[in-house]
Amino acid sequence: MKYAWVEKQRGHYPLDAMCNALSISVSGFFSWRRGGKASKRLTDIQLLTLIKALHAEIKGSYGWPRIWQELKARGIPAGKERIRKLMQAHGIRGRHKRRYKATTDSKHAFPVAPNLLNRQFRPESPDQAWVTDITYVPTQEGWLYLAAVMDLHTRMIVGWAMDSRMIRDLVINVTCPDSSCHSFMENGLGFGGLAAH
Repeated sequence: MKYAWVEKQRGHYPLDAMCNALSISVSGFFSWRRGGKASKRLTDIQLLTLIKALHAEIKGSYGWPRIWQELKARGIPAGKERIRKLMQAHGIRGRHKRRYKATTDSKHAFPVAPNLLNRQFRPESPDQAWVTDITYVPTQEGWLYLAAVMDLHTRMIVGWAMDSRMIRDLVINVTCPDSSCHSFMENGLGFGGLAAH
């Protein structure tokens, strides 16, 4: 009804003044003239609800530029700056990918343990050969280092330990929590003929 009135009065008053007085947009008026429905501007609460739903749907990985593109692709009219300001005001942020952290230093002057296994990865019985490895897991509080020990015969994990730092004793503590056997493990000797690598 407002658009029809504006159409009748166009010869008497400036278009932008009439649209401003009636709280309608000029683009909405022209959309009405083309036969389409006037695009209704979403309130901040409605738009924020859509942003939160979309942010949850994509598991929080998008920041405001990609949220804006996704809303635009879904036919939801909203400006970039409006989305940026709403997300910033309500603390909605995209998650950043963590940077790769190199943890292996092959160029060192430390002694290297002898290779007692000599690539013989199929021992005849349990507790003849154990292998260890360290991996790291990114968490919200930083890196968490995980060391595991596997029996090569049974292929079962016989121990594991975690620490917030990758220190020398991390793997040793998996198999020997007290310090009484650290010198055996450091030399790759293990216990009673057990080869630990």
